[in-house]
Amino acid sequence: MRLAGVLARAAALACLSALSLADATSSCPRPPQFHNSARHAGADPYVLYDGGSGQYYAYSTEGADAGFNFAVYSSPDLSTWHKHPGGVLRACYDGGKTDKLAGGQACWARDWLWAPETYFNEKTGWYFFVFAGRLREDLAKDHFRYSAFEEPSKLGVAVSRSPAGPFEEIESRPIDWYPFDPAYHDVNLIMDEAQMLPPQTLGEGQSAPKGTYIPTIDPNIFFDEDGRVYLYASRNAYRNWNWDAALGKYIEESNIIVVELARDWWDDPKACTMPDVVAAQLDAHAGDAPPLPADIESYNGTGDVGHPPRKDGWKTVISYGADPQDWENFHVDDYRKYNGTKKDRRWSEGSTVIRRADAATGKPVYLLTYSANNYEASNYGVGFATAESPLGPFRKSRKNPVLSQEPDGAIPIYSTGHGSIVASPPRGHKGGGDPQEVTRRTAKGAELFYVHHARNSTTQGRSLYTTRMTLDESAVRFGSDDAIAMALTPQDQPLPKDSYPIQIKASCSKGDHGDWRYDVRVISKPGAAFDLREGTNRVVAFFQAQAATAIDDGKQDGDFVLSFGNGAAAELAYQRLNVDGSWSTVARTWAACRS
Repeated sequence: MRLAGVLARAAALACLSALSLADATSSCPRPPQFHNSARHAGADPYVLYDGGSGQYYAYSTEGADAGFNFAVYSSPDLSTWHKHPGGVLRACYDGGKTDKLAGGQACWARDWLWAPETYFNEKTGWYFFVFAGRLREDLAKDHFRYSAFEEPSKLGVAVSRSPAGPFEEIESRPIDWYPFDPAYHDVNLIMDEAQMLPPQTLGEGQSAPKGTYIPTIDPNIFFDEDGRVYLYASRNAYRNWNWDAALGKYIEESNIIVVELARDWWDDPKACTMPDVVAAQLDAHAGDAPPLPADIESYNGTGDVGHPPRKDGWKTVISYGADPQDWENFHVDDYRKYNGTKKDRRWSEGSTVIRRADAATGKPVYLLTYSANNYEASNYGVGFATAESPLGPFRKSRKNPVLSQEPDGAIPIYSTGHGSIVASPPRGHKGGGDPQEVTRRTAKGAELFYVHHARNSTTQGRSLYTTRMTLDESAVRFGSDDAIAMALTPQDQPLPKDSYPIQIKASCSKGDHGDWRYDVRVISKPGAAFDLREGTNRVVAFFQAQAATAIDDGKQDGDFVLSFGNGAAAELAYQRLNVDGSWSTVARTWAACRS
């Protein structure tokens, strides 16, 4: 008993010695914390865990430097994000000009470069970067039949040997997929030149010519256990007017659609093959496409008429009409609210698909997260749906949305949505591995996170947010309402498991001017370095909690050279910023300075 008491007192003293005066109220043991600080510009983020480096990589629509498209960040802990210089793809055009810039990528897209995702093939060592872009006007009729097609969005792909890039397009063109809807009454053809107000009756709408090509954004690729590959995308709301019988009017909607891809592109050891759909979907609607009216160029919304090469297959998996939920109706009266400057619309976009086993039968269940409403709205949110096949039908959870705004929180959060699912490394992880494994199973000891965009003011831009996600595998079944839950919070929360304990390594020497300079590297448990210039972490001279007076780059990425003035610091501490503005000491080391 006496020995046990001594050990307990020793443990308590050790705990107290690990805390600076700034942490006097902290409890022990307490894992290192993070909070969503809204410091990093980000929209539509996709995150993968790179086992080779121990870093999480985030790819974002927003945040790239001037002259680039798509930001790339890395982080050891899903919160301390380091922005890599430039961006994923060098921009092709400057400020909307038509002259191409040297080295520019995705020159087929004039703008709307959105929603990137990156997948790693551990067998070939290639990273595939998939994204959306709006075609140049001179290309629209070759893909969407009409030169006046307003939102001719297509998908592109680039490759790299590194998750940080540089990425290069396989070919300077969009992916070969020409989804065509033969049954759709193209009401834009009978709307006025403004193209804002649809027909006022169903009968009038059904008088419009049938058939339209489908624009796509927000790609998500799912690699199933049987080797089959599925491409999910959001069908742009544009030219997808659906009659809502309950409202008695047309609503322009985006839906989630899917097509199976051939594997050639993924298996190519040289990454020289462009993705294409499986043979069964090539020109699948050529036989049921209705003929165009002879006077088609006299209709509005056409312009010059082209001849796209195919009419490919696709399938809708998420739509309002198939499974209506009231929370998705925030924009159905926008035409009236905004005096005719906005359309009445609904959105389903930003999907992520994962697979788990049915808790009772062991058969596969596919879970799809999606975002609804417009990203600019405060109540942009996330729901999920389940299916017994990757091709659906999917049934939405009745508890949707599972992620939504918290306007009344101590720190308000708005516009939560369009994210991706990532897992922390499993217990005992030795590096490497398949980042897509999280879409098929949760490794032992791993945690799940949904990294998404949000903002803490409706007037600010979107930022990267990390939210813990719970996947209750006992509730996995077709039609589940409870399988997925998300714990959105602006408060401090523990870092992902197995990202800590965090280590600080330091040495010091005299500088050219007689000052002490400290070579410092702070690493996570897997060995990934922290960016000490990122504002939510720092290294201080411990006893005085003195911040560095200068931070310079070290000899290699992740190394930093710190100065604290003329005095020598015997001990350094790594600290993290709490949401209340205080700092918590996480790790310490002796500096061992010698003259």
